[in-house]
Amino acid sequence: MSQESSHRVVLLVGDGSNPFEMGVATELFGLRRPELDRPWYEFALAAPGGRARMHLGMFTLSGVADLDAVDTADTVIVPNRPDPAEAVHPGVLDAIRRADARGARLMSFCTGAFTLAAAGVLNGRRATTHWRWAGEFVARYPEVRLEPDVLFVDDGRVLTAAGSAAALDLSLHVIQRDYGAEITNAVSRRLVFTGHRDGGQRQFVQRPLPHVPDASLGPVLEWARERLDQPLSVNDLAARAATSAATLHRRFRAELGTTPLAWLTTERVSLARRLIERGEHGLDRIAARSGLGTSANLRLHLRKHTGLSPSEYRKRFRLPG
Repeated sequence: MSQESSHRVVLLVGDGSNPFEMGVATELFGLRRPELDRPWYEFALAAPGGRARMHLGMFTLSGVADLDAVDTADTVIVPNRPDPAEAVHPGVLDAIRRADARGARLMSFCTGAFTLAAAGVLNGRRATTHWRWAGEFVARYPEVRLEPDVLFVDDGRVLTAAGSAAALDLSLHVIQRDYGAEITNAVSRRLVFTGHRDGGQRQFVQRPLPHVPDASLGPVLEWARERLDQPLSVNDLAARAATSAATLHRRFRAELGTTPLAWLTTERVSLARRLIERGEHGLDRIAARSGLGTSANLRLHLRKHTGLSPSEYRKRFRLPG
C-alpha cells in the first residue's frame, strides 16, 4: 500500500453482527494515529439501509453509510453471522461481488466466511472459519478449501479469520502487510497486545490454570526475545523453564498453539524485518543480529513470511528519516 495515500476500509454490518468484531475493526483501522506520522486508513461502517440491529438486540446502529459505500472501498470486512443458516441480505452479496470483481481486498471475521462463500468469492480458495461451524461450512461449500484448525488464512486478496479474537490477529497481520513490522509493533503496543499470533497457530488452545503464578511461558518468552542474536535451542528454552524439552513442547502447544522452534523463527524474522525497516544495512549483519545466521537463511525466511526479498522489503517498508 502506498504510504502517500490513504486506503479505504469499509466494514459491512448486518442485523445480528457482533459488537466486539465491529470494535476490533474500528480500533485497528478507524482510529486516528498521528504518532505514526503517515497516512492511515480511511474507515467507514456500512449496512443495508444505513442501520443494523446488533446481536441479541443489544442496540441498533444507525446513521452509517448504505451499501453503496462498499463500491469505493479498497478493503471490505465482513463480520460474523450469529446463525450461518440464515439467508444473507441480497444487497450485501451483490456489494461483495462487485467489490471482488474490481479487485478489492476482502476479509471476514468468524462466521463471516459463510457470507463470502455465499457470494461465491471463496470458490477454489483457502479459507477458515470458527471451529464450531467448520463441519457445516464444508458440507455447504465443498468448493472452498477450508482449513479448520488455524487462526486465519491469507489467500492473497481474500483473508478469513476464525473466532472473534482471531479477528484481532488477522487485522494486525493486514497492517503488517500494508505498513511493515515496525508500525505493526507500534499499533500492538498501543493495544497492549504485543504478542499477536501467526495465522498457522491452532484455533483451539488449551490453557490450564498454572499451579503457581510464574508457571506461564511469559518469562521464558521474554528471556528468549532478549537473546535472539544468540544460538538458542529448544533445550536452552527448556533449561530456562526448568523443564524437559518434551514438556516445553507440550506447553507451547497448549498455551500458544505452536512449537518452540516455530515461535523462535517467527520472532527472529520479526526482528529482522524491524532492522531492515530501521535502515540497518548488510544482510549478514541483519541475519546475525536477528539470530537467523546467514544471509541465505534470512532471504529464505523473509520470503516465506512476506513473499518479498530483503531488497523488496526494504524498498516497500523502510521508515522515513
